[in-house]
This record gives sequence, C-alpha cells and structure tokens, in this order.
Amino acid sequence: MKNFTITPMENGLENVQGFYCDAVNVGMRTNPANSGISDVDGDVAFIRSEIPCDIAAVFTSNTFQAAPIKHYQRYDRDFKTDFILINAKNANAMTGEKGIEDIETIMSELSKKHAVTNPVMSSTGVIGYRLPVEKITSAFDLLDFNAKNSHKTARAIMTTDSFKKELAYRIELEDGTHFNMAAICKGAGMINPAMATMLCFIITDADIPKTDMDALLREGAKNSFNRISVDGDTSTNDTAMLLANRQSGAYNKKAFGTALEKMMFELAMMILRDGEGANKLVTFEVKGAKNEEEAKKASMALSNSLLVKTALFGEDPNWGRIASTIGASGVECSEENLTIHYDDLLIYSDTFRELDRAREEQAYTIMKQEQFKVTCDLGIGEGSYTSYGCDLSYEYVKINAEYRT
Repeated sequence: MKNFTITPMENGLENVQGFYCDAVNVGMRTNPANSGISDVDGDVAFIRSEIPCDIAAVFTSNTFQAAPIKHYQRYDRDFKTDFILINAKNANAMTGEKGIEDIETIMSELSKKHAVTNPVMSSTGVIGYRLPVEKITSAFDLLDFNAKNSHKTARAIMTTDSFKKELAYRIELEDGTHFNMAAICKGAGMINPAMATMLCFIITDADIPKTDMDALLREGAKNSFNRISVDGDTSTNDTAMLLANRQSGAYNKKAFGTALEKMMFELAMMILRDGEGANKLVTFEVKGAKNEEEAKKASMALSNSLLVKTALFGEDPNWGRIASTIGASGVECSEENLTIHYDDLLIYSDTFRELDRAREEQAYTIMKQEQFKVTCDLGIGEGSYTSYGCDLSYEYVKINAEYRT
C-alpha cells in the first residue's frame, strides 16, 4: 500500500534546504554552440551543502576515465563532502597525472576563498586538453557561494544540449513529514547504455543511510540512464552523483527509491528528446526471449543500431532492419517465431511477411509521431527487456563534425 506522495516542484536545486549553487562565465565558453547555449551562459559552476554530507556516485564504464573521476576515487570509500565544482568546455580526460594535479591546485585555491571539505570536481567538454587552471580559479572571486541559482547552474553544465534539464520533487510521507529531492543533468550526445553517459547531480535533504544511497543510485541508473542510447558512444567523464545532507530528518526507503527512479528516468527521457538532432523518442521492447539477458542484448542492439536509427529518421517502416539487427545480436531467435509491432500494428510475423498498402500507410502514420514503441516478440521464453533510443539525423553529423570549432 502506497504511503507517500510525490509532487513536482518548480525550478530545481534551490528547493532542497541547506544546498547552494551558482555559475559564472570565465571565458572558456566564448562562442555560441550549435545548440541553445550562448556566450552569456556560465562555464564554471558549483553545488555546495552548508554541512558535509554523504555522497554516492556511479561512473562511466569507459576504460579511460577522466581525471575528475580518478580524483574522486582517491578519497576514502565513505568520505563526506560539501562541495562539487563543475566546468564545461574541457573534459580533463586523457591528461594523465597532471590532470589530477590540476584539480588539486584548483581545490587548494578554492579553500583560500571558501572553507571546503573533501571537494570533488566534474568536467565536460573536449578530451585531451589540460584545464585552464587560472581561468577556473578566477571564478572563485565571482561566484556567490550563498546563491541558490539552479537555472544558471543547469545551463552552465550544458554542452551540445539544446535545453537545460532540472527537476525537483517534494515527497510527503504518511506520518506528515516530508523531504525534497532535486537534480540537474546534461547530455545529448555520446549517449550509450553503459553508465552513465552524462553528468547528473542529485541532491536531497532526506535522512537516508549511506548504504541505501549507494544501492538505490545503482538501481536507479540501471533502470534509466543505462537503458538509453543516442549514438552508441560512451564518454570518458560520465557521472551521476547523489548528495544527502539529511536536514529534513525524514526518510522512507520505498518513497525515496520510487522518487529517485522516477527522477532519473524523466531526466533520461529528456536526454533522449535532446539527442543531437533527434526528432523521435522510441521505446524498444524485446520479449519472449530465452532469458532477460538475451532480451537485454537484443533490445540494446536495436537502440544502438545506426541502420535502425536512420530508418526512424526517414520514417521508413522497414521491418527488415529490425529483424536483421536482432538476428545479428547473437541471441537465440528464429524468423518463424518472431513478431514485430509498431505500437499496436503488426508489421511482421511468420504468416505475414509483406506489408500491404493499407498497413504500410498505418506504419508511416505511426512513424511520423514524435514518440512510439517497437515491440519484438522472439516467441521462445519469458525474458523481457526495454531500452530507449532516438533517430539519427543530418544535424547529428553537423553538430559533431563541428564540435571543436
């Protein structure tokens, strides 16, 4: 029986007591990108808690993890922090030990301006360049450490995003207490279900145990960010962090887990809708597989397939690309058992292999929608898995071809 309510709130991070955030431009973001970002948007931002709080994180599966991730991992396992520093335009990835030393230099300068406990850093941008340390540290004279400006912070972490991504919830419990949760994230390209494929910062005043933070964040990522794909690429910097300062004194594990998963899923769908040049958000459900692992393998193959993505962009109901991708995924399947639906429309089965004119027109109508579902039943077992993808357009090539210019 449900004993809590989740209510969306306006704006973002400012809704959680005891947290502050702000952003400034120090000259790293010098020209408008091919998105909704402009010169006036910040390139250095922070999120801080007025007291040290627990932190949980999940990172990219890319072997070449960026310096901010390596810096984070040098802290003790259950360390507390009160400060996250974030920069855009430079990933500080593939920079070796010098990249970590630059973070330590920056944090040392930060500590001269504001008392911090075990500060961590997160970066996004171009790979292979060391951080402009002097530019970043110049931000410390400009930032308002007591501000609650989620709007500026959310925009400062954007790269090729066309809109900011922020959410906030109030979770009311049966006993009359409540806690709040809020998040900002960025992501539009280099999105692949391999954790976490974006930057995401979630804060809460819930009185949550650290062990629950770790477990619920991993579970939330598995059911959200790890199920989406824009282009099949996994970045070096991908990070999702959860910070809890416990100031509300309220907590319920089921309520928190439900709200966290809902928030992460909604953010993941925002990323897909903002996929570089994307026009369509498509759900890929594979069922009737030998087991869940086989269903996951086939589903993720569909959400990653460039041929499938381009067919989606062209609004071409070519079920052959769907079938071919499943067959190439290595899962147990047969053309006699397979059925394929676009929404509720059957477009392939063993006894129905060719689209007549009327059914093809129905398929075209479905594919013109901004959002629809592809369901593939392998007809073998009980395994099922759902992933989410988008189409791949001319604009994707343009954005990524011009990424450094």
